Amino acid sequence: MHQTGIARLALKRGALVTAANWQVVVIQAISDSAFKLLLAVPIMGGVLLATLLMGQDLASLLGRDARDLLAGIAEALLERPGALAGFLVALGFVGLGGSVVMFLIKAGTVSVLVDADRSAGPIEHPPLRISGFRRAMRFSIERYTAGAGALFRRYLALGCLLIAIYVLSMSAYALTVYVGYRRIGSGAFLIGWTFAAALLAIALVVWTTAVNLVYLLTQIVVAVTDSGVSAAVRQVFRFLRADARPVLRIFVAVLLLVVLVTGLSLVATASLGFIAYVPLAGVAVLPLQLVAWLLRNLVFQFLGLTALSAYLARYRRFAAGPDSAASAPGQPTETLFP
Repeated sequence: MHQTGIARLALKRGALVTAANWQVVVIQAISDSAFKLLLAVPIMGGVLLATLLMGQDLASLLGRDARDLLAGIAEALLERPGALAGFLVALGFVGLGGSVVMFLIKAGTVSVLVDADRSAGPIEHPPLRISGFRRAMRFSIERYTAGAGALFRRYLALGCLLIAIYVLSMSAYALTVYVGYRRIGSGAFLIGWTFAAALLAIALVVWTTAVNLVYLLTQIVVAVTDSGVSAAVRQVFRFLRADARPVLRIFVAVLLLVVLVTGLSLVATASLGFIAYVPLAGVAVLPLQLVAWLLRNLVFQFLGLTALSAYLARYRRFAAGPDSAASAPGQPTETLFP
């Protein structure tokens, strides 16, 4: 079977395995929402602090243009190193603490999905039977917590490595852009450097996307092989060399789905905004927006875990060797598992 069919089978298997363990989707969605709300606390505190430092009331400050608002807040904080340090410490404390909890939750999620993928059998091939779907239902509190405890230390080390790469990459980009603007000054060269800075921003996005993919695959390999982080990273690059096209097709398919869902959510948000101007009906906008936000978060988590399960299926086939490609009687020539 061609590579598109292989990727489609992997995505179908990933979606079914994720749906069978829908509890991990809900856990991921709740934890992600809680993390964002926690991050909002120091950010709002920083805005209020900047409001006091700038000597303006909050209403007039929020009425300004977004770029002017951010520039004013940054200037107010930079002029007072103590306030800036307090803001950064609070933001870093909440961010790091929340990240540690997210690593723990992700460890439990991946361990459940790995166990479900092992038990599911060839669930991606029709006909889909209830018995096969039930085999993939492996979630339990005991299994989740046991997997989280077993993988947490390695996931924490891997997460700290990811954060370090993020910080170094963004710091290098910011320093390069800042030094470039300081040396060039103004004139025709400034326009050229602005274009170069935009290209650097695109390169940064591509780089962080590639890092995120390797990070996700490393989480999978650690859970499947029960190996250390360094050994898992080496195994990931061997897997990518051997199975690059299916992995890329899965990535592109999920990315397109994310873009589609994002577009639909923006349209829904704009529609709800129009309802707010309707007399009496506007009181229903807030609960509707809350429901839409929760559904959007659940859909994004489902897509993310579907991609994880699809990569997991491809990796297990790679780790099992060429013999795993043998199909059962009546099944297609290419199958993920016999």
